Amino acid sequence: MPEVTLVLLVAVIGAALLFDYINGFHDTANAIATCVSTRALTVRTAIFMAAGLNFLGAMISTKVAATIGKGIVDANNITQMVVLAGILGAIIWNLITWYYGLPSSSSHAIIGGLVGSVVAHAGSGALHWAGLKKIITVLIVSPIVGAFFGFMFMVGMMWAFRNRAPYNLNKSFRKLQILSAAVMAFSHGTADAQKSMGVITMALVSYGSLATFEVPNWVKMSCAIAMGLGTAAGGWRIIKTVGHDFVKLQPVHGFCVETASAGVILGASAMGLPTSTTHVITSSILGVGLTKRISAVNWGVAYRIVTAWVITIPASGFVGFVSYIVLSPFLGK
Repeated sequence: MPEVTLVLLVAVIGAALLFDYINGFHDTANAIATCVSTRALTVRTAIFMAAGLNFLGAMISTKVAATIGKGIVDANNITQMVVLAGILGAIIWNLITWYYGLPSSSSHAIIGGLVGSVVAHAGSGALHWAGLKKIITVLIVSPIVGAFFGFMFMVGMMWAFRNRAPYNLNKSFRKLQILSAAVMAFSHGTADAQKSMGVITMALVSYGSLATFEVPNWVKMSCAIAMGLGTAAGGWRIIKTVGHDFVKLQPVHGFCVETASAGVILGASAMGLPTSTTHVITSSILGVGLTKRISAVNWGVAYRIVTAWVITIPASGFVGFVSYIVLSPFLGK
């Protein structure tokens, strides 16, 4: 029935914006944990700076949105119910990991949720395996690149400023870290708000409102606002895990982490590749921490983080699958 389809479309848009909002406070730590832990900025100032720059970053490009919207699933097998169930899978998993303070990937969550709901609807044959392979490869490789660049950048800084007193060096880098945190927040917006843009546009194409996959301006604006508001709400649980419990950081370390992470994320976004900002920055922190000594890393926290990374796609996929099975008898397929 047309009325049911319209209701489902509205539900999809609302759920996608809710996901963006949750993504904002869930992933706030990506941009600001290091500058908060080093006291370069207060929590309140850092959160509001991140909110504004997340908004700007979200408005800058739609390449990642196109990858999410067209690269995972065959368009003929996309329905409003499929998209809604996929988003619910991502939302539920994000809330679970936020509650336990685990910096899991919202990128993994939305991909897993969509894969699960599509498989429930049409089987595994409806998936674009080539597109999925490219996306998952990037999501696996980007943390390795982040750790490498974080390590090398920190080694370069240690050599360049080897004759400077640590106190004076950290005092200077506390100011520079504000700039690097701002760039990191901007890069977060270019990557993460794009996922919901892709999902909403996917739903609009399925409904018939759009003839081709092209993100409308109102979708860009809505997702950017939702991400910014979510970021403004903060996410102290994950900020504590990333910025305090994982590796103890000084301003020079935080500057290297944020600069290396932002470079990796912005480069991937420019190519339309959906990196996980969570994975990149936490791996960059690991790389920087290893320049101090192996014992500088809290390996118990590292184990919890990696565990969350590994299970996110299958867990959110399972929730997306179950959501489709439960809801489709009532709302249609």
